[in-house]
Formats: sequence, C-alpha cells, structure tokens
Amino acid sequence: MNAQVISSEPKEISLSITETDIGILYIIQHELLQASSTDFAGVIVKHPLTNECWMRVNSSSKPLGEIKKATDSAIKMAQEFNQLFHSKIKVN
Repeated sequence: MNAQVISSEPKEISLSITETDIGILYIIQHELLQASSTDFAGVIVKHPLTNECWMRVNSSSKPLGEIKKATDSAIKMAQEFNQLFHSKIKVN
C-alpha cells in the first residue's frame, strides 16, 4: 500500500492510495465515522484500471491523527477476529 497526500489543511486531508483493496479502506472509513471528532470520511475508487483510491477526511482535530487511530482500531479488531476464528475452527 502506498499513500500520498493530495492536499492537507488543518481540518481536512485528501490522500491518494494505491496498491490496496477498497475493502480495507472501507473498514478504516467505518472506524473514522465512529469517532465524534470526524465530520466526514469518504473513500472512492478513482478509476478501476489504475487501482487508485482516494480518501478524504474532515475532522475537528488533526485528520491524519484520526486516520492513524482508526487504522490502529481496525488492526486490533482484525486481530481479535483472527483469534476468535482460530479458537473456534479445528483443523484435522
């Protein structure tokens, strides 16, 4: 995954993200929208042939910090799911 800042202001950031799956970004978007400081979080596929996604976040606090918190939360949730999955599935 590669990310590049398209534009950055104190309460808004736009990112171009390549070499990723939109599903991962939807999970991060979901986590962002759970935060009360996030006013807007959106993700789009810029063009299906280029595999480039754009993310824009508006936040009352630092948007890049909010993205980091949301990403950490998504990683933690995935790890918990992984542990639950492995505890319930038995391989012969």
